[in-house]
Amino acid sequence: MSRLSWERATEIPLLIAGFLFLFSYSWQVLANPSTEIYRAMEWLAIAVWVFFGVDYVARFILARQKMRWFVRNLFDFVVIVLPPLRPLRLLRLVLLVRVFQRHAPRLVRNRILAFAVVATVLLVYIAALAVLEAERSFGDITTFEDALWWALVTVTTVGYGDYTPETAVGRTIAVGLMLGGIVLVGVIVGSLGSWIIEKVSDDSDESDDQNTIEIHELRNEIQSLRAIVENQVDGPARRD
Repeated sequence: MSRLSWERATEIPLLIAGFLFLFSYSWQVLANPSTEIYRAMEWLAIAVWVFFGVDYVARFILARQKMRWFVRNLFDFVVIVLPPLRPLRLLRLVLLVRVFQRHAPRLVRNRILAFAVVATVLLVYIAALAVLEAERSFGDITTFEDALWWALVTVTTVGYGDYTPETAVGRTIAVGLMLGGIVLVGVIVGSLGSWIIEKVSDDSDESDDQNTIEIHELRNEIQSLRAIVENQVDGPARRD
């Protein structure tokens, strides 16, 4: 089996595993489950982690140029071997975004835009969960609504300052969210601007084509009128 065949075969299972991981962490943070359910969610997260690890090892083994592949997928390696720190292991969901990117439209702009939109939504949601867990007992971010509002304000670099993280983990999450937001929001705005420019250009081209057609039809009408006038002039001359 080739590496591409393996990636195609595991795309859907990886998507499902990524959403299961996100569900388990969301349940742990938002629902405050009992000890038994909490442990079940932990085991589910570990199982997803193992599955992502198996996928990484399989792709590495099937790669022809292993060193080159390793360098190009270094971030995947870091995500897999992260210590089981709750905020850090959420970075594994970046792999979920990469899997989604393979299903994006083939056009480069559409693929980039789809990647940026999905990555931004996941980034905001994940940051809200992580900062809520870190700040709930120490800062003024005590509900998921507060955390989500803070994440949206931070990712867009607005920064009202009504909610601010006070723990080291919360501030680290804020820094990552700011940097990621600058990149992702810039990509979205740039892609939309490119689409608008292309749309205006297409409309201009269509207008030019329509003008060319109308000019061609006008020339044909002029030639027809000229032929009619010449026939009318030549007719009496021939009779004379």
